[in-house]
Amino acid sequence: MQVHLVDGTFELFRCFFGAPARVRPDGVDVGATRAFVGTMLSLLQEATHVGVAFDTVIESFRNRLFAGYKNGDGMDPALRAQMPLIETASRALGLVTWSMIEHECDDALATMAVRAAGDPRVTQVHICSPDKDLAQVIVGQRIVTVDRIRRTTLDEPGVIARFGVAPRQIPDLLALVGDDADGVPGLPGFGAKGAAAVLQAFGTLEAIPPPPWPSAVKIRGADKLAATFAAEREAAALYKRLTTLVIDVPLPTTVDELQWRGPDDTALDALAVTLADDALPTRVRAAWAKRRDVVASS
Repeated sequence: MQVHLVDGTFELFRCFFGAPARVRPDGVDVGATRAFVGTMLSLLQEATHVGVAFDTVIESFRNRLFAGYKNGDGMDPALRAQMPLIETASRALGLVTWSMIEHECDDALATMAVRAAGDPRVTQVHICSPDKDLAQVIVGQRIVTVDRIRRTTLDEPGVIARFGVAPRQIPDLLALVGDDADGVPGLPGFGAKGAAAVLQAFGTLEAIPPPPWPSAVKIRGADKLAATFAAEREAAALYKRLTTLVIDVPLPTTVDELQWRGPDDTALDALAVTLADDALPTRVRAAWAKRRDVVASS
């Protein structure tokens, strides 16, 4: 079997900014949620085992570690208003849905990816997100990330080709170069190529020696980078902690429980009213009937 793990927060942003607004008669925009239902039905044409994770609040334990870490400041109120609704829609579709508060959506996806990859029945785990943080849990071609917009898949050789480091080194790389999306500033002077070269030479942040670095290490601007890292070593360690995903979040879900077993009929009917979409129940039940027939004949 294949397992598909969906970054629900990314889907919310994707649908909000990429799909047209759909305003109910009372003036409430539900366009992103309606688009989310459509994109999940598209995925369910091929996927059998699916989990969806959401950042129910745009904060986590990382905000207690670093004041500059991402939060919900500046979020469009219209987008924020659909956050609870899109989670409701995910559950109405009958999808296993994780609402993350203490941890982040990416932590849930990483945890379930590692758990599923440990099941010998699972042939491949697809993490449906373009977030580069998630590259750290890629393993060969067994755990991969999928960008559903660009229809591209990133496996372990792809990580090395794109970033210049192995998946396990992604937190080290992000600690050095920073991650604007998460509010991680990185260290001054460290660009992508220089940081990758440092990690190719030393492996991890912890293994980087104090200056001067060995003369055998051929890195452009090595002396300046070495001095910067020595001065910012504690900050780099903090940034690495911020960019390292948790892979043991206590998710109460087994691989078998990820199997899609159709919508929650009562919740689906209620969702149709909320979204002002009378055709929704018919579309979803037709998709489920098609999937059920495929499973029955296989």
